[in-house]
Amino acid sequence: MLGIGTLAKKVFGTPNDRKIKATRPLVEKINALEPEFEKLSDEGLKEKTAELRERAQGGESLDDLLPEAFANVREGARRALGLRAFDTQLKGGIFLHQGNISEMKTGEGKTLVATFPAYLNALVGKGVHVVTVNDYLATRDSEWMGKVFEILGMRAAVIFSGMSNESKIAAYEADVTYGTNNEFGFDYLRDNMKSELSELFQKDHYFAIVDEVDSILIDEARTPLIISGPADDRSELYSTIDEIIPLLSDDHFDLDEKTRGVTFTEDGNEFLEQQLHARGLLEDGQTLYDPESTTIVHHVNQGLRAHKVFQKDKDYIVRDGDVVLIDEFTGRMMAGRRLSEGLHQAIEAKEHLDIKPENVTLASITFQNFFRLYDKLAGMTGTASTEAEEFAEIYGLGVVEVPTNRPIARVDEDDQVFRTTVEKYTAIIKEIQKAHEKNQPVLVGTTSIEKSEVLSAMLDKEGVAHNVLNARQHEREAEIVGDAGRFGAVTIATNMAGRGTDIQLGGNIEMKVMAALEQNPDADPVEIRASEEAKHAAEKQKVIDAGGLFVIGSERHESRRIDNQLRGRSGRQGDPGRTVFFLSLEDDLMRIFGSERLDKVLKTLGMKEGEAIIHPWVNKSLERAQAKVEGRNFDMRKNILKFDDVMNDQRKVIFGQRREIMAAKDLSDIAADMRHQVIDDLIDTYMPPKSYADQWDTAGLYAQVLEKMGLDEPVIEWAAEEGVDDEEIRDRLVKASDEMMAQKAVAFGSENMRQIEKQVLLQTIDTKWREHLVTLEHLRSVIGFRGYAQRDPLNEYKTESFQLFENMLDGLRETVTQQLSHVRPLSEEEQNQMLAQFAAQQTQLQHQADDAEAAIEAAPAPSEADAAPGFVEDDPSTWGTPGRNEKCPCGSGKKFKHCHGRIG
Repeated sequence: MLGIGTLAKKVFGTPNDRKIKATRPLVEKINALEPEFEKLSDEGLKEKTAELRERAQGGESLDDLLPEAFANVREGARRALGLRAFDTQLKGGIFLHQGNISEMKTGEGKTLVATFPAYLNALVGKGVHVVTVNDYLATRDSEWMGKVFEILGMRAAVIFSGMSNESKIAAYEADVTYGTNNEFGFDYLRDNMKSELSELFQKDHYFAIVDEVDSILIDEARTPLIISGPADDRSELYSTIDEIIPLLSDDHFDLDEKTRGVTFTEDGNEFLEQQLHARGLLEDGQTLYDPESTTIVHHVNQGLRAHKVFQKDKDYIVRDGDVVLIDEFTGRMMAGRRLSEGLHQAIEAKEHLDIKPENVTLASITFQNFFRLYDKLAGMTGTASTEAEEFAEIYGLGVVEVPTNRPIARVDEDDQVFRTTVEKYTAIIKEIQKAHEKNQPVLVGTTSIEKSEVLSAMLDKEGVAHNVLNARQHEREAEIVGDAGRFGAVTIATNMAGRGTDIQLGGNIEMKVMAALEQNPDADPVEIRASEEAKHAAEKQKVIDAGGLFVIGSERHESRRIDNQLRGRSGRQGDPGRTVFFLSLEDDLMRIFGSERLDKVLKTLGMKEGEAIIHPWVNKSLERAQAKVEGRNFDMRKNILKFDDVMNDQRKVIFGQRREIMAAKDLSDIAADMRHQVIDDLIDTYMPPKSYADQWDTAGLYAQVLEKMGLDEPVIEWAAEEGVDDEEIRDRLVKASDEMMAQKAVAFGSENMRQIEKQVLLQTIDTKWREHLVTLEHLRSVIGFRGYAQRDPLNEYKTESFQLFENMLDGLRETVTQQLSHVRPLSEEEQNQMLAQFAAQQTQLQHQADDAEAAIEAAPAPSEADAAPGFVEDDPSTWGTPGRNEKCPCGSGKKFKHCHGRIG
């Protein structure tokens, strides 16, 4: 008997079905316009864009313009690319325009879908940002879809790291700008460190379409974007700590694989104290619990995480002497990305590489708060429904599953669970061989580089030719993915999220044509294409006859989305295909989150070696485990966001204030308000309200007025006058300070004075904000301990960060006032003196450089005469006790730490 919910769905359809149905009238309108737009000349398409733009900017709603705009894009794409959009693609575009996530399966043409809402919303003239996961896709899509925009009379451009400011400003002025989430986010932070409005990259945050939206807005949202500058070099500290960590035994720490956390036990703390005392990192009598030990404890904890949580070839690889992080969801290298708070340095010490200095945060923002700046946001992916709750709660985005153009013919088999990893791998190899014998293309998905290389070695042993795609081969990514659907191909890939290149049965036709043209550059391109298409059609049919693409998952991922992305590679555009996951009880997910009951069931069944359990219940049990992990990760991201929201409110105030200052021509009123506020604060401090004259600290007031205001006024004498109160003294100080600043404006010239005020204000805001960020980071790292006192850490953080923000604003007023009060124009003599000093410094630096070169050419070896008395090379007891930064007693002239005092 059917349940009430199932019955209701049969009668009324699901909410998703109703949304799809609601787009039918719009699609019919677009289709009805097709004959009319086919008759337009190329120039006519451009004229239609000009007409639509005029109507949009004249106040006509984009919803009313949608049918004509979409019909124009469909015709433009047909002419520019030879692609006519399907009705399902039009529906996907409609949902994007409405501010939703269009969930479209792999191979449904999401790249083309984005051009429809991008074109429509670009008509307003505020620019549209299309966000992708890497520079390759951003460049490819902007060039490929740029042809569509060009034929329609619009301009598409791309942003990437390393562009000149002029090129980037021009790219943002295009109608549609493609780029990565990182570059858009960093450009926003860079904009808020500029001093002129003309230098800003991003004028508006109007509409963003995010490709692989689940990867960008969920997976990458755990880590904030940070622009940082170098801090002091502490490489010796990391190296010394790195010597200690390998000495720890399992009793010295607790590792929690679920949370990827690791902490020292009591035994570990005692052992650590002994080791730190022995190496001079803790002074005699000092313990790890003393406030002075906070920095050491922090770095020791980071060293422990580097060794016990971060694994080489899974979380990072070593390439050209650098630690390069690996994106756990896409398996790609994240070049240039560094872990914060000394963790990256701890990994560099572990791998015995050059340790680069730590960084200090100059500006930061989470992806959540960056993308919530946009008036309208939309996204595309093949897998979003499992995270629909998070998209709705954090971003206000609905998820709509767009039906495929052709029905899915793929067969998804139940998981096969083995007792051990060895049995599982053996079964995978057998399955690959079975498919390979009939030349069925096979794609094997793994969760780490290490595991992909284990399977690769096993296939080599069996003599099966194959390709491996992981962070080490990322340059060949498009080529390997493009070939994965060829007859007899075997491909092992570390994560398949957001690869951007379709796996087409028979191989990628465009790549084949390009390769053929490279081999025969003089041949006719039309003939080459016809020849390659004929060969491709024959190969595709052979692959279809062999069963289509066979996808094997070698392990379940923490997230169902990643598994679905791997599955979705098979069965593209109605193609046949088959998928299956092979698991073992030793897999991370099964071991950490799987039910122990499953192990008992397998033991009760008395399974033999090499046998697998296959049952829908196993799938359900695993999905529940994955849902738990996803829920926990959602809670973690929500928690990060709650804390960042506190900072975000302050960030908006500061960044908004900066924009106003940059836009203002005259800031003298703001500077005067700050100056008057400083005077009010000084009067309140040294002449408290309701106090008597004999309780006033006039000497203190005089000293502060001289220091902060640059005013040498007879404050003490004023206070001694009959009938003078604090208000009278305040008014006199205000008058004196206003007169002084008016005289400065005359001396500098009014225009110069306004420029000085602007620069002082901006520089002081930036300095104070950076200091404030560091303070908030420190507060955030310790606020969790308030929970032990039964106090809510978030509320405590809100209260204290607001107090710190107020203190920052007070400090800002004082610093701006003090700098403007003491600034004065240089006399001609002083200017000449400064120029002479600068010239002398340059000459001295040149002499030093010349001397250094000469010294390098003929540097004498240290002789015994240069060494300290009694120094013997092989007897450290004769070296004395020089400080780390003092000259080495051997007479080399080097610091002791870089010579005989080197550690290791």
